[in-house]
Amino acid sequence: MNVADFDYYLPEELIAQTPLKVRDSSRLMVMDRNTGEIEHHVFTDIIDYLNKGDTLVLNDTKVLPARLIGVKEETNAVIEILLLKNLESDIWECLTKPARRIKVGTIVSFGNGELKAKCIYEGEEGIRHFELLYSGILLEILEKLGTMPLPPYIHEKLKDQSRYQTVYAKEVGSAAAPTAGLHFTKELLKRIEDKGVHVCYITLHVGLGTFRPVSVSNIEEHEMHSEYYSMKKEVANLLNETRKNGKRIIAVGTTTARTLETIRRDYAEFVECSGWTNIFIYPGFTFKGIDALITNFHLPKSTLIMLVSAFAGKENILNAYKVAVKEKYRFFSFGDAMFLK
Repeated sequence: MNVADFDYYLPEELIAQTPLKVRDSSRLMVMDRNTGEIEHHVFTDIIDYLNKGDTLVLNDTKVLPARLIGVKEETNAVIEILLLKNLESDIWECLTKPARRIKVGTIVSFGNGELKAKCIYEGEEGIRHFELLYSGILLEILEKLGTMPLPPYIHEKLKDQSRYQTVYAKEVGSAAAPTAGLHFTKELLKRIEDKGVHVCYITLHVGLGTFRPVSVSNIEEHEMHSEYYSMKKEVANLLNETRKNGKRIIAVGTTTARTLETIRRDYAEFVECSGWTNIFIYPGFTFKGIDALITNFHLPKSTLIMLVSAFAGKENILNAYKVAVKEKYRFFSFGDAMFLK
């Protein structure tokens, strides 16, 4: 299967640069994945498509203000690092620019030395491992010195950092937001629960794969990077009960979908567990964990558009994206949403 099969035309002006003033006022395209039939709504209408006894699963990961701009101690050259993964204690895997300037032993200083990063390993494609040197609480230092690691297609400065965070974000550790969840407000979630829909949370810390394009022609050759996930016992029990009762499991976002499918693949049912997943979902995949999916509009030729194509059919998805362009939907992280039912 060729990466080029997942390409589509997108005018640059449809890439959302800023979040809407009201989270749940975004548009919602609803598509029947069996027929390809499309409806146009606003996001608050999602409640009409959720039934009593269904379970809505959200990813409660919280984005680190992980983008740091500092200087190389020896030369004062400006260096940017993006914290991707906490490997152990204060050792972090980072995406580094310009990486060629960073060798083992190089120290990068941030905030007049309040935080320092010493390179201890040189990887490929801009990856470096740093030991972070500081006194105090790292998260507090990052909140002071760091910024949200917005995707490279967003050129506007984010005025309110909390808008790149879901309203239910809890478990710190992501390098990017699970953006399908950005549409929810606390009020909307309460209305959903009041309707008799179960709402529960898993965690998947979004990592390097979000920032890496597919660089091979044949998608079967693409290697996904591992991301940490966890599921609690009460959530596993609720999901198994939902299945037993013949109700739907509705994933909010591709990160949630990947977590649920990983667990069903590895354990044949939902269980309390945690670990690392590099699951790569593309057409031909058999879904066992989810019945419906709330998601945003994804980049051409990305692993995310491959996942939604696996779930709803490549022709259906490419047609839906064509309609979305025609109807001037907003695309990507701060854009509009789809409900694949």
